[in-house]
Amino acid sequence: MLRGLNHITIAVGDLDTSFDFYIQLLGFKPLARWDAGAYLSLGDLWLCLSCDTAIPSQDYSHIALDCAEDKFNLIAAQLREAKVVEWKQNTSEGDSLYFLDPDGHKLEIHCGNLQTRLDSLKESPYKGLVWF
Repeated sequence: MLRGLNHITIAVGDLDTSFDFYIQLLGFKPLARWDAGAYLSLGDLWLCLSCDTAIPSQDYSHIALDCAEDKFNLIAAQLREAKVVEWKQNTSEGDSLYFLDPDGHKLEIHCGNLQTRLDSLKESPYKGLVWF
């Protein structure tokens, strides 16, 4: 039986650039690094950077990272100061900043959780919403 998300692996074209981006800018903790990759962590999240040809998705698929509400403006300002490319404007509950990593992978910094999202749907349901 599946228990949850185990880890996320993303392809990176330049390990040094991505390693610095995730550690210095986003605050991931380095755990291990080798010629073709690295293991990082953020809270309970295990992220693998794997050297390969990165071909990021052109759809809405993205990785959302949790952020405390009282830190959102500071983190958003730091990301914008670092000149990250923003790929979408937030239209859902909670503060969010949607941006690209150095290889074009879509990321989001989000304040909120599943319960706050579900609560917001009670007031403004998506078209065709069905509750279980």
